[in-house]
Amino acid sequence: MRTFVHPFAVVSAAVCALALLPICCAAFAQEAQVVDGMAAIVNGDVITYSQVRQLSAPRERLLRSQLTGQDLENKVREVRQLALKDLIDRRLIIQAFKKESYAIPDHVVDQRVHDIIRENFGGDRNTFVKTLEAQNYSLGEFKEKEMERIIVQAMRGHNVKTNYIISPTKIEDFYRKHRDLFTTKEEIKLRMIMISGQKDTGNAQAQKSLAEEVLGKLAAGGEFEQVAQIYSEDSTKDNGGDWGWIGRNTLAVPLEKFAFNMPVGRISNIVDYAGNYYILKVEDKRGGTTRSLAEARGDIEKKLIQDEAQQIQERWIASLRKRLISALSD
Repeated sequence: MRTFVHPFAVVSAAVCALALLPICCAAFAQEAQVVDGMAAIVNGDVITYSQVRQLSAPRERLLRSQLTGQDLENKVREVRQLALKDLIDRRLIIQAFKKESYAIPDHVVDQRVHDIIRENFGGDRNTFVKTLEAQNYSLGEFKEKEMERIIVQAMRGHNVKTNYIISPTKIEDFYRKHRDLFTTKEEIKLRMIMISGQKDTGNAQAQKSLAEEVLGKLAAGGEFEQVAQIYSEDSTKDNGGDWGWIGRNTLAVPLEKFAFNMPVGRISNIVDYAGNYYILKVEDKRGGTTRSLAEARGDIEKKLIQDEAQQIQERWIASLRKRLISALSD
């Protein structure tokens, strides 16, 4: 056996579709009636329903707090299908590792366990062991699972080289097409007074005159907050018309156009919109700036390298699946 020790490259792997054995959706949907069973067989290695459920459990708990009924059932089925595909990929990777006659030294696993005890249990080995027992795990089973995780990480790192050189043209092209990624969110701190023009349909002109009177009070030096508390008719009246910090697509388009183009500290003229009258004041602005290409170049290069590594890894996993499918058809 060849000792296999490799830097563990952390690369995000997308799970692709794999039609090996059908997932028994009925068994997943009615798990109370199923103790266990085979979800898939990968070159003789069995993946059970309990393994699938164990992997999908954290995501399922979140879903059950958010969804109910058919929506929940559909999402749970989807999550379990993805978990099965992930388990199949892991098994293929481990089999490829063994086929190459690699080996992970025992001290690597022991160090991993030591680190887990130190980081998560304050160095208390007894508490760690009791936690395993409470989860129906033996120390040997836990070490085996950690060994598999190390193998999968090592093999992924081994098959994905990260010494790529990204051309300046590719970086510039990405920057040009994704400028929004390097632009901070534009926000304004807004106060607004609303006078309803439809409050008294028999005297609409009086409402417009009221709006003009309010604008006159502000022009004469009246405090916007106090004037809003007296005259404004929307839900922010008690807060002095304070909308706080807002981004684009919060206000109706005509109001947004006025608000985001106003200088800080300026009070707008009356804005007639949808039969109501609005007076706006922008108290502050932030964001809306775009990093230059020179500032963003390092982050773009890092992302493109990660994307390339992920694509290579996906092609490698696909080749393992293809070999398995070919073997099944022989």
